[in-house]
Amino acid sequence: MATQHESAAWVDLGSFSNPEYDPGGGRLGRMLWYFVSLVAFESGWFPFIHLKPPLLRLFGAQIGTQVVLKPNVRIKYPWRLKIGNHCWIGQDVWIDNLADVAIGANVCVSQGTFFCTGNHDYKRTTFDLIARKVTVGDGAWVAARSLVLGGVQVGANSLVAAGSIVTKDVPPGAVVAGNPARFVKQRERPA
Repeated sequence: MATQHESAAWVDLGSFSNPEYDPGGGRLGRMLWYFVSLVAFESGWFPFIHLKPPLLRLFGAQIGTQVVLKPNVRIKYPWRLKIGNHCWIGQDVWIDNLADVAIGANVCVSQGTFFCTGNHDYKRTTFDLIARKVTVGDGAWVAARSLVLGGVQVGANSLVAAGSIVTKDVPPGAVVAGNPARFVKQRERPA
C-alpha cells in the first residue's frame, strides 16, 4: 500500500507560471544571443577568443579590459552580467544568470564552475521561480567545479576551494571548502 509520500506529486508543474519574471533582452535579442552563444561561447571550435568580450558588450554585458573567456562557457543572459578588468573565466563555466551576476576585477573563475541564480519555491504547489543575484568580489578565486548559489556574495580576495558548494556568503579573505562550503582559514596575502 502506497503512503501519502509515494502516491501523488506534491507539486503541479502544469500550473507553473512565471508572468512576473522578465529575463530582459527582448525576444529578438534572446533569440540572437542563443545562436551567438552556441557558435562563439559554448563551442570549443571558436578560435577568436579576443572577440568574446566585444560580443558580450554588444548584447549588453558590462565587460572590463583584458577579460579571458575560455571555450565552452555558457552565459544565459549577457545583459545580466558584469565582469571587471583582468578576469579569467575557465573552460566549461556555466553562468546561469536568471538574476544579475557581478564579478569583480582580477577574479579567476576556474573550469567547470557553475553560478546558479535560479531556484524554486518547493513549499508552493506551483513551484514558483526564485531568482537571486550572485556577486564575486575583487581578487577572489572560485576554483574548479565549484557551485555558487543565488543570493551569495563571495568576498574580495577569498578562495572557494575546488568542488565546493557555496550556499552562504563568503567573508572577504576567507578560504572555504566542502559541501556545504565552510570556513577553513584566512587567506594569506601573496608575496
